[in-house]
Amino acid sequence: AVVSTQSGHYGREHKLNLRMAYSVEEEEGPKCSFSIYLAEGDALAKQGDYVKAIRAYSIALEIQPDDKNCLVARSKCHLKLGDADSALKDAESSLKDSTEFVKGLFQKAEALYAMGDFEFALVHYHRGNKLRPELDEFRLGIQKAREAIDNSIGNPNTVKLTSKGDLSYFYKYLDEKVGGKAGKKGKPAQRKKAPARAPFSTNQAAEKQNTKSLAGDKTVKQLLGELYEDREYLEKLLNDSRATKQTDNTIKGLVSSGINYLDSRLEFWRQQQPLYSRKKKRIDLGNRNRLIKGIGNDPTNYVLRNLDDIDAALADGKPSQSLQLARACLKKVKNIDNLANKKEFIANLHSSIGCALLEMGNLDSALSEHKEDLNISNSIKSEEGKARALDNIGRTYARKSEYSEAIKYWEQRIPMPKTVLEAAWLYHELGRCCLELGKFSEASAYGDQSLDSATQASDDNWQINSSVLIAQAEVKLSNDEKALENFNRALEIAKILDDKAVQEAITKAVQDVNYRIAENLRQGIVPEPVKQPTPPPPKQPTPAPKEPTPPPKEPTPAPKEPTPAPKEPTPAPKEPTPAPKEPT
Repeated sequence: AVVSTQSGHYGREHKLNLRMAYSVEEEEGPKCSFSIYLAEGDALAKQGDYVKAIRAYSIALEIQPDDKNCLVARSKCHLKLGDADSALKDAESSLKDSTEFVKGLFQKAEALYAMGDFEFALVHYHRGNKLRPELDEFRLGIQKAREAIDNSIGNPNTVKLTSKGDLSYFYKYLDEKVGGKAGKKGKPAQRKKAPARAPFSTNQAAEKQNTKSLAGDKTVKQLLGELYEDREYLEKLLNDSRATKQTDNTIKGLVSSGINYLDSRLEFWRQQQPLYSRKKKRIDLGNRNRLIKGIGNDPTNYVLRNLDDIDAALADGKPSQSLQLARACLKKVKNIDNLANKKEFIANLHSSIGCALLEMGNLDSALSEHKEDLNISNSIKSEEGKARALDNIGRTYARKSEYSEAIKYWEQRIPMPKTVLEAAWLYHELGRCCLELGKFSEASAYGDQSLDSATQASDDNWQINSSVLIAQAEVKLSNDEKALENFNRALEIAKILDDKAVQEAITKAVQDVNYRIAENLRQGIVPEPVKQPTPPPPKQPTPAPKEPTPPPKEPTPAPKEPTPAPKEPTPAPKEPTPAPKEPT
């Protein structure tokens, strides 16, 4: 009911919008399959575009009118827009074939609750709970329906019966029983019925009278809360002659429907939870907060909630707030004695503190926190915690440019269980560290492993990263053709993703490699070493290993004179000189 108020001003106009949206599809008919329209409706509902979602569900139901899940989904959208009647109709239609359809039962109960029929809602919540007692939705529904009923009629234990009021029925019964004789006091006059509340009137005085008859100004303000100012604005707009002077009364009708809707919600909230109940609830919550002071009776739930808040703050780019929450939570958790998996929670909090410090640039402190996480995870033999700590320690060392230490910890992570994407990330980071250390052959090998994992995961971004890593390593190894092949692979994927920045960077790298190949050909250097992806001396990126290959006639005397072999590369430059004469 509370959710529906945020978009409740739709009302009749929401139905009008739906009719306009349906018109095109109704004329032309469905163009796609049922599953496509159903998936489209689900996606639109997740985005909060309930009007278009209802349109998609309605077209899907034209293809399969009795699909229960689609009916329930459309019912939820109607309920979000405040149209409880349509929500109830769809929920009942989903129960037409089977009254034990759990989703339909729950949706019908929700629709009845939103309409203010708390007793019928409670009945359906009980039916669903009997069928599926393990679901929390029905238990919560039973609880909120009972609270709404108690708040509406009050606690029966506190009601005292008196003889005051209209007792005419009982006197009439006594007259018939005794033979027309009335009691001593006689038959009292019948009490007049309270006049029914008239619909919204355009007269401001009549509207104020109606509102005051429903509740006092102060009560209305407390019940509506933030919506009270909206209602006042609508009233002023209704009495503005400039806005209401129209032949078709469009603005007047919309404003009137908005005020009527707020008044209906006001009555609903008054029955659901009167002010005395709200006041009592605030007092109870205050006492609870004073007694619990943060942790409460369920310390596990407290820690889990705090971990969610810590992660959310870090994801929102607020590392200082995340750090503050994590340290405060860690201090309290250490003092709790009856906490299950206490050491696991402490390890998680140390990891959160380390991640926050890492984002803030405090690398040494972050490293100590992650190592503490690793020590605790090793002590409790938690593979998940150990993997998390090794990942974070490697990241921290890489940020400190201590690549050997990063490789040392990340290599411990390799044999541990991981997803395909985690493997793609891990091998890529190891390859980057090897590239920074000048270990180009190992960097290329790790790049190949990362590319294999990224291909298995069908992740385009990691395929680009892995291909670029391989290409950079091969450029250092002077394997220009293989480097060009990997750069071109990354470029093709970047074009598919339409990533302009990546395309420009890779295109520039491709141009550099092509220029290098052209220079080698111009100078007469034959690029034969391209076939050797891992030359024995990895520390020689210069084309020195290419020079011994041009003289093909000299390997025969090499076994007789092993020592003077290094002197032979010196005459090598004399032989390439006649090479330019042959092309001319």
